[in-house]
Amino acid sequence: MSFWTAVVIVVAIWALVTVWTRRHDREMGVTRDEDGNPVFPPQSAPDTSAAEAEIAELKKRIAVLERIATDNNSNDARERARIASEIEALREAKPPSLPADKTPESRTTDASRASSDA
Repeated sequence: MSFWTAVVIVVAIWALVTVWTRRHDREMGVTRDEDGNPVFPPQSAPDTSAAEAEIAELKKRIAVLERIATDNNSNDARERARIASEIEALREAKPPSLPADKTPESRTTDASRASSDA
């Protein structure tokens, strides 16, 4: 093999590698600067709006769970529940029956008689 044949083969290999590299770079979106160095495209940020919405929803759920865990265990909550149950018990209980002579109407007439007697 002569010297010039080897030079042609080396140049052909160099040309094929260059063409293959440029085609691959073009598919990947890589460009070259003035010195031939590859310049990669800036990475686009992934869609974070969906992740942010999910995080906000999870924070709301955590707040609700914290409120449930703490509200029913505080002294104020227990006191409110006790008072509410007493009020409900009073609502369900029948009012005591008054004697026939002590109805509200008879009490007003008794009071008016007492004031007129005096």
